[in-house]
Amino acid sequence: MSEQNQTATTASGPYAIIETGGKQYRVQEGDRITVERLTTEAGGEVTFDRVLMVGGSGTTKIGTPVVDGASVTARVDEHMRGEKLVIFKFKPKKRYRRRTGHRQELTKLTITGIAG
Repeated sequence: MSEQNQTATTASGPYAIIETGGKQYRVQEGDRITVERLTTEAGGEVTFDRVLMVGGSGTTKIGTPVVDGASVTARVDEHMRGEKLVIFKFKPKKRYRRRTGHRQELTKLTITGIAG
C-alpha cells in the first residue's frame, strides 16, 4: 500500500471498502487516508454511506451495490493540494507543444468507526 494514501494495516479487526470521489478505499479503524476534496470543515466528522463491503472477525457482507445499514465515520484532519502534475502535449514535425499543470484538491481523513 502506498504511504501517501493509507498506512499499512496488520490488525485483524473489522474493515470496510468505501467509495468516495469515484474511487474505492479499503479502510480499518485508525487508518489515515487521502481522498478527493470534501466539503466538510477541518476538524469535523464525515459519514460515508457508500459502503461496498464490510469484513473481518469471521464475517463478510457484500453489498449489491451497497451494504444496507452500514456506514463508516471519519474525522477530517486537513485540506490540502496534491503534487503538481505536468501535462505536455507534443506533435512531431508540426511545431505543436502545449505544457499545462494541475494540482488536485485533497482531504486527509482518519477513520474513527465502522458500523454495519
